Amino acid sequence: MSVPSSDFSLREIALPAFGPSLLFGMGEGAMFPVLALSARDLGASSAMAGLIVALVGIGSLVANLPAAALATRYGERRAMVGAAAFSLLALVLCLTATSPWLLGLGVFMIGLASAVFLLARQTFLVEAVPLQMRARAMSTLGGTMRIGLFIGPFAAAGFIHLMGLSGAYWMAVLAMLGAGGLSLVIPDLETRATTGAAAPARIHMRTLMRQHARAFLTLGTATALVSALRACRQIVIPLWADHIGLDAATTALIYGLMGGMDMLLFYPAGKIMDTRGRLWVTLPSMLIMGTSLLAMPWMATGFASLLALCLVLGLGNGIGSGIIMTIGADASPREGRTVFLGIWRQITDLGSSGGPLLLSGLTAVASLAVGIMTIGSLGLLAAWMFWRWLPRKAVSR
Repeated sequence: MSVPSSDFSLREIALPAFGPSLLFGMGEGAMFPVLALSARDLGASSAMAGLIVALVGIGSLVANLPAAALATRYGERRAMVGAAAFSLLALVLCLTATSPWLLGLGVFMIGLASAVFLLARQTFLVEAVPLQMRARAMSTLGGTMRIGLFIGPFAAAGFIHLMGLSGAYWMAVLAMLGAGGLSLVIPDLETRATTGAAAPARIHMRTLMRQHARAFLTLGTATALVSALRACRQIVIPLWADHIGLDAATTALIYGLMGGMDMLLFYPAGKIMDTRGRLWVTLPSMLIMGTSLLAMPWMATGFASLLALCLVLGLGNGIGSGIIMTIGADASPREGRTVFLGIWRQITDLGSSGGPLLLSGLTAVASLAVGIMTIGSLGLLAAWMFWRWLPRKAVSR
């Protein structure tokens, strides 16, 4: 039974609920832009530098299911503190690395910590927030992470100016210290799980997968397509900008403006999902993103047209903030929820890993335009799957 939404305000829990995620996102955002450059400085080839950057996502993929076990055993709050501490160790390794392999190990460790932190934060909010406000909570969680990732590079710029590339990692250290310290000192949120009821029995992962196979195969697959679309979007824009002759500075401007659009609408979108239903946001989000990518090879022939399409793409992604976490939370059972969400993250991370591989393969055997349009068609497929399997009305159970 959920807490009445009339007695609950997200504003009252903003700091404990979203503060750690904002700081964690800032830490990751500070280091992401310099990972490849650091690898090159240590003697890595361009291919190896790309692999080292990819180790963040690989680490997250590997850690999703162990993260669920850790959060279940030690609790979400302890898991977040531990993840922040583990990230600090990883950043020290990055700072002291004398070879690309040591840097790669540090980056991989950050990916592991990220999976633990985000899963623990999502599970914590699912329990703490009334069902009638779940989408707003999930979209705000996604929005704060995006804000952190957006602010991080700007915050790191001053440190880099004073200290060189290592300054980005020191900025990340400060952010991770803040995330871990805040997670440690803030009081636990009052959750629906702490109402005096007996703790639910633990359910084996295999049992959950069997019991909820339909949800994983239908809505889980649809959200994996969302992840694939989002991951490819970050690759498509610089590649197509280069294809039409735009320089790196212009491409960065386009990318930054699109990132700003991403952050504008996360809360209104969450409110619409809570009051009108999940389909009112997921369907337009996928249709907008898919259509934008399908149109890119045909319409984006210069700066203005590419910028316009990227802003529309950012709009589609922005209104979809939190949809993966919200749909996963809706589908999750009360007993075994953390493990279920770990499996859900594993499925969606497979999408974010597989999408770029599909794009790369299609580009190699056909062309970049064919690859982009194929990825765009995945957005339309996801829209159809959401239309087919998502409830038409707001969740009220």
